[in-house]
Amino acid sequence: MPGEGGKSDMERIGLFSEMEYVTVGDKYVSQFNRPFNEAASKNRQMLPGGSKEMSNLQAGYFDPHFVRIFEGEGYVNMNQVRRRHMMEEAKKNLGKAFLPSSGDKKPCGLGSYYGTIGGPVPFFSAQSKPKEKYEPPGKNLYTNPGKKGTGYGYANITIGNQFSHSADFYDAAKLNYKKQNEEHRRLLKGTAFKLNLYPREYFDTNPYVFEKPLPPIKKAEKKETLANPFKPSSPGKKAGGMKAGTFDPYPSYSADPYVAKLTSPISSKGAKIFHPPGGPKSRPIESIMTLNVKRALNMKNYKTASVQFY
Repeated sequence: MPGEGGKSDMERIGLFSEMEYVTVGDKYVSQFNRPFNEAASKNRQMLPGGSKEMSNLQAGYFDPHFVRIFEGEGYVNMNQVRRRHMMEEAKKNLGKAFLPSSGDKKPCGLGSYYGTIGGPVPFFSAQSKPKEKYEPPGKNLYTNPGKKGTGYGYANITIGNQFSHSADFYDAAKLNYKKQNEEHRRLLKGTAFKLNLYPREYFDTNPYVFEKPLPPIKKAEKKETLANPFKPSSPGKKAGGMKAGTFDPYPSYSADPYVAKLTSPISSKGAKIFHPPGGPKSRPIESIMTLNVKRALNMKNYKTASVQFY
């Protein structure tokens, strides 16, 4: 269709002609029944002839006949090559091969020095060494034989003297306590001190005495019980759309005539809109530390200033 300026859509897009519709009139084929390679089932196909397996026959290779890597080469004997290499290595020797004087010696039993480097050690020899003549010491000190007995019921068997007999009275503890008690009473100057202000166990014989008259006994009030339980006059009503279950009847109908509400009066263009005044604006302020640094360190004394300002 012609658009603005009298140009068609094709001229505005910049195409020479409209694209063709290739699939117009084609029969619908579902994507599930569509073949994967449709051209593989049409016309004649390439027949490779099947796969070949590796074998001793020439059919398992790509070439029609076996191709040798080297043709016309001579036969090489590996034993001869190995011997030549050994002869060349033997020419590098300066002299004859080292042969030990004798073979290894093996020990012929425990305690034998055969086969050792140092030979027998005289210190471990089994021969007897010369010794001095034995002189027996003098006789021992003769004493009386030990006294027999265990100490219980046997006298004179201890190192010290025998203990002398001391009588032990049967009521010795009771007699000692009696003597101590008599000595204690002799030292007392009078009878025990007794306080006469509190002679009895309680202030009165009866600690629960109450002099004031007791109040009259309160009788428990009996609550009147109702003979029969309360039963409503009729069962509750269910709301059925007619307000039958409410306490009050449905309110009477009141006519509400339609009246258009008045909108708020529109202010005239001349009325000014109130704009609040702007608050105080902040300004960049340097810190006290920066001011002190600038005062203490300036272009005149920055070379001679102390390091403490940093």
